[in-house]
Parts: sequence; structure tokens; C-alpha cells
Amino acid sequence: MTGDERTADLEPELRSYGVSVESIDGGDPLELTYMTAFPGREIHRGEIGRALNALIEQAEADEWDPVRVEGTVVRSPGDVLGTWRAEAEWFEALASYEISETEFSARVLDTVSHETGAGDEDDDRSETDPEADR
Repeated sequence: MTGDERTADLEPELRSYGVSVESIDGGDPLELTYMTAFPGREIHRGEIGRALNALIEQAEADEWDPVRVEGTVVRSPGDVLGTWRAEAEWFEALASYEISETEFSARVLDTVSHETGAGDEDDDRSETDPEADR
């Protein structure tokens, strides 16, 4: 099976885990963009976990060779909520029991970055500054 075929198999696997894939580019890095079911102000950790579990399962089944994964989470097409990443070495360390699932998750969560939209700054100010509503 070629690398392209392996990448083509990732999309249905991700979807079977409830990840609403918008686009996937199977190069190195693997660039995954998905639409969140939780369009709040922060990336939903459970969705990251579902995406990673799908990839881990594919790697364990020898259906995907781990590479760096760059995840982009969108609220709607073009409206980026944030990003996260997982390094190939982390997948390999997890598979060889060098790190725990908790450590793997912590490493990924440490990479989460949220986009700030034009309205977010005003929203933050009104939550922390009682004078903002006057």
C-alpha cells in the first residue's frame, strides 16, 4: 500500500470517530482540518482525542506511518478556532510504551493555540472589567 492510499484511508477512519474532516493532506506533516461540533471560544479536548485515537489505531494496525500532525479546527469554513500538533516521535514513544497515554495527551494539549477574532478582545474585557458595561 502506498503512502497516498494510506492517507486516503485516514479520512473515513477519522469520520468513524466523529471527526468532521474538512480537508486532509497526507504529506509530512499530515495537515488535518476539521469542523468542530463545539464552536465556542476554545478547542474541545475530546475532539482532539478522537482524532488522535483514530490515528493511533491506524498506526497500530500498520495502516499509517506516523508523521507530524498539524490540526486546524474551524467553526465554519474559513473561520479558524485554533490549532494543535502531535509529533511523529510522540506517536512512536506511545507505541513503544516509552510514554503513557496521559503524557502523550499532555504534550499535544501543550501545543494548542487559539485564534483571537476581532470580537474576542471586547468579550474578554467585559468579562474581567466591571466598568466595561457602563
